[in-house]
Amino acid sequence: MKRTVEPKVLYFGTPVVLISTRNPDGSTNLAPMSSAWWLGYHAMLGMGTSAQTVKNLVDRPEIALNLVDPAMVAALDRIALLTGSEEMSDSKRARGYRFEPDKFAAAGLSRTTGALTGLDLVAESPITMEGRVEAIHQIGASEAHLCGLAMKVEQVQVEEELLMSNDRYIDPLRWDPLIMKFTEYFAGGAPAYESSLARGWEMPQLNVG
Repeated sequence: MKRTVEPKVLYFGTPVVLISTRNPDGSTNLAPMSSAWWLGYHAMLGMGTSAQTVKNLVDRPEIALNLVDPAMVAALDRIALLTGSEEMSDSKRARGYRFEPDKFAAAGLSRTTGALTGLDLVAESPITMEGRVEAIHQIGASEAHLCGLAMKVEQVQVEEELLMSNDRYIDPLRWDPLIMKFTEYFAGGAPAYESSLARGWEMPQLNVG
């Protein structure tokens, strides 16, 4: 029997991504998020409008998506409660967020330079996508402070061991993305790591930038 309910969030499982964008001073901001989907060579990314990532993309649309596999989960969680924006809401501060300008160092991740965008990419990421944000759409009422970022993917790099013989397809048996369901990390259908986000989160999404 089904019941009619009103969940606080509809977050049934989406892949985790680290987003690279360019700060006003030319440095790269690295932001974890987990509201992403793809159709053809386009991606739609859901984020909060107060995120430094969104602020960067309004003026500098170059973007890179660094996909996360289970081996990267500890590094990811180290920056889950960090933000590249010095301006924070009271609710973020209450949840334990703090400003961190160098999230690569905080996560313990290595940098490599994107050939297309010149952004710092995550060397440990097995799949990276570079491109541009073509549009930013408001989602819901303005007081929700949510938006959808429409990205055109212009270049894809994949670790060779994940590719099938003709280089046009990624082997679905070898590629095991890290998934976030509600506030928890999962890989291969099983819990992958104890998430910092699971403690005291009201809106449990990696979309704060």
